[in-house]
Amino acid sequence: MSLQPFHLAIPVYDVPLARQFYRDVFGLEEGRSTDVWVDFNFFGHQLVIHQHPKTPTQDMANTNSVDGHDVPVPHFGVVLTWEQWEALAQRLKSLNTEFVIEPYVRFKGEVGEQATMFLLDPCGNALEFKAFKDMNMLFAK
Repeated sequence: MSLQPFHLAIPVYDVPLARQFYRDVFGLEEGRSTDVWVDFNFFGHQLVIHQHPKTPTQDMANTNSVDGHDVPVPHFGVVLTWEQWEALAQRLKSLNTEFVIEPYVRFKGEVGEQATMFLLDPCGNALEFKAFKDMNMLFAK
């Protein structure tokens, strides 16, 4: 299977703050931009932050209980290699990132073993980064 990059546009109420976060925290390369939107290379995918007024829902995330954790919904993210995930987790910890769900491994030693972590951008968008010990288990039941 050959994957094509996805395109995702998300609202941010403070473009300069969100721009700094995605550029400096994750080290993402910027693409095209204006004063009200910025393209980023999000691990090979196109992420666009768009200026949008703050809404009340950005102050209170909905959650679902998964493995005893309150997983924010909605959320988005990317599946990394195990090594990329470990490096990102270390980078985020070294920057004293506040996690919604600290980096941990789910289904250890089972089908679908995966590493995951959740955090919020400065405008309240929830992100998940995950990795699989065996990428063939991405959709395994």
